[in-house]
Amino acid sequence: MTVCRRVVVAAVAFLLAAPSFAQAVKLGELNSYKVFPAFLEPYKKGMELALAEVNASGGVLGRPLEIVSRDDNGTPGDAVRVAEELTSREKVAMLIGTFPSNVGLAVADYAKQRKIPFLAAEPLTDKIVWEGGNKYTFRLRASTFMQTAMLVPEAAKLGKKRWAIVFPNYEYGQSATAAFKKQMNVRQSGGLEFVEVAVPLGKIDPGPVVQALLDAQPDAIFSSLFGPDLARFVREGQLRGLFNNRPVFNLLGGEPEYLDPLKEEAPVGWYVTGYPWYAIDTPEHKRFREAYQARFSDYPRLGSVVGYSTVIAAAAALRKAGSTNPEKLVAAMKGLDFPTPFGPVAFRPIDHQSTMGAYVGRTAVKDGKGVMVDWRYANGKDYQPSDEDVRRMRPPD
Repeated sequence: MTVCRRVVVAAVAFLLAAPSFAQAVKLGELNSYKVFPAFLEPYKKGMELALAEVNASGGVLGRPLEIVSRDDNGTPGDAVRVAEELTSREKVAMLIGTFPSNVGLAVADYAKQRKIPFLAAEPLTDKIVWEGGNKYTFRLRASTFMQTAMLVPEAAKLGKKRWAIVFPNYEYGQSATAAFKKQMNVRQSGGLEFVEVAVPLGKIDPGPVVQALLDAQPDAIFSSLFGPDLARFVREGQLRGLFNNRPVFNLLGGEPEYLDPLKEEAPVGWYVTGYPWYAIDTPEHKRFREAYQARFSDYPRLGSVVGYSTVIAAAAALRKAGSTNPEKLVAAMKGLDFPTPFGPVAFRPIDHQSTMGAYVGRTAVKDGKGVMVDWRYANGKDYQPSDEDVRRMRPPD
């Protein structure tokens, strides 16, 4: 072989091999951006911030990390189709994301069938880690059971007997309603009554809903409404005096995504889970808030924290596994510890639920906008069911 030919062969070999050194590790992200923009636009910014930090620190496995994102239109069928595209065409190492609980469950089942890790960022239904749990699915956010458990002690202290429950009529709202009734019956046995009002997701007709609740004459109200449904409910309920002298408990009601749009119309005195970003000064959160504001000239929402933490968790799993092999990734994620703006978090080996908590407090209006006051951080590890209960609910992997 001539020198010239040897050089050409060597050059071709180098060019063929070179891309493998720089080829990114891909995360396949799918979410309902068109349907739930209030939460998911900040979520995407949180992912972007985390991705920049991960790659600035050397990426994962000696390679850059890349997010390939798709919109699932908020429907289980589209989500499965998108998941298949990400898995087959894009060759992603892991699926991440989803927002509605029914979509999350569909992707969890797909992950089980295809044996690919799935980090469910936002879906709150308890089924995704219990009745519908599987080896390949892990969930980041505190579940409906956990967030309800953070509110129920205060609800039980009030000693109210007749509760009206208003909820979006799909998996998340149904799960939250079941969790509230079950936990209240444990805390406050005897004499409890529950009147349920289900509303179609994103299509609440607030007049009839508020009238139905007034007719029920409840002592207190538990709500899992969020987004535009919550805003319409708040305005109509205030107009008709529904909340006068009635305690109200609302999951997610203190999240800035849903509280901020109400401005001076925000409810006062409600018991909520949420995110008082302006008042949390732990070192982890202060660093995150300052980095987020510097990058986007905007303040973080809860979606920002979720998006950021999802990417950080995925990167930590890849580093621990030392591989993109699905089985090694799943093994690495069991018991995985990783940092978040809320402090250290871990995935429980028994059910793959993370220990991320939530902020619990009451709503108020300050300077013409809704805020959380008298808040505290409820660590997720303190609001989980027992291992024995999990074993009864969750099928073996």
